[in-house]
Amino acid sequence: MNKIIVMSLAFFLCSAISLLGLGKSENKSGLNPSDYKIILLLPGPINDQSWNATNYDGLLACNKELGTNIEYIENIQQEDFKSTFRRYAEMNYDLIMAAGTQFDEAANEVAQFYPNTKFCVVNGTLSKSSNVSPIFPKEYEASFLAGVIASNITESGIIATVGGFRNRAMVDLLDVYEKTATIYAKSNRNIDITIFRDYANSWEDVSLGKSMAEEMIGNGADVLFFYANQVGLGAIQAAKEKNVKFIGFSSNQNAIAPGTVVASIGFDFAVFYKWALMLFLEGKLEGKVNLAGLNEGIFVPYYTDEISNEIRDSVEEARNNAINGSVDFVSMLTRSF
Repeated sequence: MNKIIVMSLAFFLCSAISLLGLGKSENKSGLNPSDYKIILLLPGPINDQSWNATNYDGLLACNKELGTNIEYIENIQQEDFKSTFRRYAEMNYDLIMAAGTQFDEAANEVAQFYPNTKFCVVNGTLSKSSNVSPIFPKEYEASFLAGVIASNITESGIIATVGGFRNRAMVDLLDVYEKTATIYAKSNRNIDITIFRDYANSWEDVSLGKSMAEEMIGNGADVLFFYANQVGLGAIQAAKEKNVKFIGFSSNQNAIAPGTVVASIGFDFAVFYKWALMLFLEGKLEGKVNLAGLNEGIFVPYYTDEISNEIRDSVEEARNNAINGSVDFVSMLTRSF
């Protein structure tokens, strides 16, 4: 287990509150942020250049800027979810965070026996009791931006999408990505879009990602969009070898394969985690799914020289439209399962 050294509480807490625009903390417990026992459970390694790395960045930001002392454990396997939750609840941890929807069921099952511990699943979609407080980035708002990019860079009109697992959140974000690409390509370029979609049923299998991408490229796809953690790294390798474009997601993946990953929509989990931890410190992290998205500034486009200023302007216009409420996301969802 790793621990992050706590930095000066007074300076960073004040600066973080100012940055987030949350006003003066209403924490009435008398505890300092560093006094709370908090741990983050990660399903993979912090150097995966995707989901786990993104969450680890959020942890670092909280420890540095809020003065928390969040610990973490990497590579928690699914069969160990419940026992790991129990271990830290038995040690009277105040907040147990877990990075990924796959922790939902285990967190809710264990939480009922430890009412004095708060359980917070990042990307969680399930809360059965007041001490289960998932936080969820509205990922479909991020994939909306990616879809605008895809609509502008496809030449064949064939795009491919792969999710790690088929759950409601994944289906929603892929629906919005594909629908956005279809609408924008037709309205702005008069191009009809053909879509290949599949699910890897894995977060870790790099070779599977490569083989799935190769098959989709062989069928004519010239833009790939994978949200499957390390599986996506294999897809990037295939895209590089076959000279097709890849849009990164969750973290800034542009440097993995310059010229292949032409843009990424990153999740600013520094902002996301600070938002959630401030709610926790103030006693305002509720027993429900707590949502954040474009309005909270957690989705950031990262471009390479492959993306023109015209495309960047189109993405910015779309982002503003979404924030202003003029994008009907509900109409883009299938919810067919």
